[in-house]
Amino acid sequence: MSPGSQQDEIRTFQLLRQVKTAALSAKQLGQFQLAESDTAGRQAAILVADDSEAVREIIVLMLRSLGYQNVHEAVDGQDALEQMQRGEFDLLVVDIEMPRLDGYGVLKALKLDAGLRHVPVIVASGLGDLEAVVRCIDLGAEDFLPKPVNSVILRARVAASLERKRLRDLDQFRLIALQQEKQLLAVEQEKSERLLLNVLPASIAGRLKQGEHTIAERYADVTVLFADLVGFTTLVKRTDPVELVGLLNDLFSRFDRIAGRLGLEKIKTIGDCYLVVGGLPEARPDHPAAVAGMALEMLEQLKAFNRERGMRLRLRLGLHTGPVVAGVIGYQKFAYDLWGATVNLASRLQTSGLPNRIHLSATTADRLRTGFRFTERGVIAFKGMDRVRTCLLVGRI
Repeated sequence: MSPGSQQDEIRTFQLLRQVKTAALSAKQLGQFQLAESDTAGRQAAILVADDSEAVREIIVLMLRSLGYQNVHEAVDGQDALEQMQRGEFDLLVVDIEMPRLDGYGVLKALKLDAGLRHVPVIVASGLGDLEAVVRCIDLGAEDFLPKPVNSVILRARVAASLERKRLRDLDQFRLIALQQEKQLLAVEQEKSERLLLNVLPASIAGRLKQGEHTIAERYADVTVLFADLVGFTTLVKRTDPVELVGLLNDLFSRFDRIAGRLGLEKIKTIGDCYLVVGGLPEARPDHPAAVAGMALEMLEQLKAFNRERGMRLRLRLGLHTGPVVAGVIGYQKFAYDLWGATVNLASRLQTSGLPNRIHLSATTADRLRTGFRFTERGVIAFKGMDRVRTCLLVGRI
């Protein structure tokens, strides 16, 4: 073997070592180990099929004298085929004229068997005419030896056949390694996409994947909802941290499912505060009703949560409708966020609201008059803002 081809083999074996053996069948693993460790083919499993016991013994002795110790015998073609179906062989040396199943029948059966057609076959026969040789080659035989078998020629033909099989095995495992690498890459890509979709709207994630770096949009009409747990600071002081996170995860996961079902975008959680918006990144005319519906369902989910957990948590909710700017900020731990007076007012409505009540601006209430019931709360002056007329959402009509 030339120095260049030796270097190619080294690279091949390095690639093969990356194959996860746990993903290989026992049969594949055996092929892999043989191809990697036995470059001379001395451990190859060879099956000799001949109905003449004397001829069989001569060929077996020749092979063993050449260093091949893993040699097996079959009394005819049918026996050979059955042994090959039960075990793994690297080479078959077969006669043509045999009872039950002749050499041609064996070659035909191997050619039709996807699990056995890779096994090289050397035909050793007294039928030395050209027609027999051509027929054997057409049926898939790798070589043809006339009887009586010459040991020098046998050594050369067996070595060549085993080397060709070893190289085919290496090609097979190179392909397996590449396929597994491709599958792993696809799995990691799917994980990355799921992660993106967990923190970003689908359309925004798609734009990031296409190479956009600065994503910012102005939306003229959306509805923003802030929700905050009442007395959460006290709960933090008297609750085990693991239990506290579990409580929040349970409650906010319920809210997430509502948002997903109604087609709303959860923006983020900040401690015990939950922010969701309707009307972006895809515009929809019914976003005030969708967000108001979510607010009512959140209170119902909180009641169920309290019953199941034996707790008395309360929630303040604030809604406002208007324009916002939305975009992606950050490089490593990026986030999709909202800015603008609409966001600020929704937050102020939440903080100035009442426990287990939905506090909303008259702007939002005016968009909901046909499907929801309200009570007037009055005009509230928020710091740094104009006086705002507000309402409390009672329920649906």
